[in-house]
Amino acid sequence: MSKNVRMVIVMFLGIFILSLLSSCGLLFSNELIVNRYADVLLTKNNELQFRFRINNEILEEHQLYKVKVIIHDDKLAEAIGKREIVYGEDQVLDGEYLEVKGKSEKYIFMDPIPLQKDLHIRELSNMIEKNNAVSIDLFNNKEVFGRTYLTNFSSEL
Repeated sequence: MSKNVRMVIVMFLGIFILSLLSSCGLLFSNELIVNRYADVLLTKNNELQFRFRINNEILEEHQLYKVKVIIHDDKLAEAIGKREIVYGEDQVLDGEYLEVKGKSEKYIFMDPIPLQKDLHIRELSNMIEKNNAVSIDLFNNKEVFGRTYLTNFSSEL
């Protein structure tokens, strides 16, 4: 076998292995945060509320975790006035730890955040559903063990 053929085979194997590893991470994230129940709601008071459901059965090995919403879109971050929001950050400076126990899935409805700058509903919908504007991280002080994008948008208007 020539040197070039071996190099091509090694490259294909490397790409195949990397794609398997990255897809496993995506599956883990999607199972951790139940995406069909994850959305961004525009309230009738022109506020955004982040809502999602966490599968606690997958988190069994971790006892405590935090939830962070990350705004990736510059225009949306400017309208909200924040780039990151940690669940429960108003109660405790570094955010509230959530316990893994009880029901197999836990619903989280973050407090609505008033928009400081108006955005059109269609623009918000495109940001959320098509442009990966908002992601959720589940983490503790040692590691991030889940991340997914919120890709569902709804409005009360």
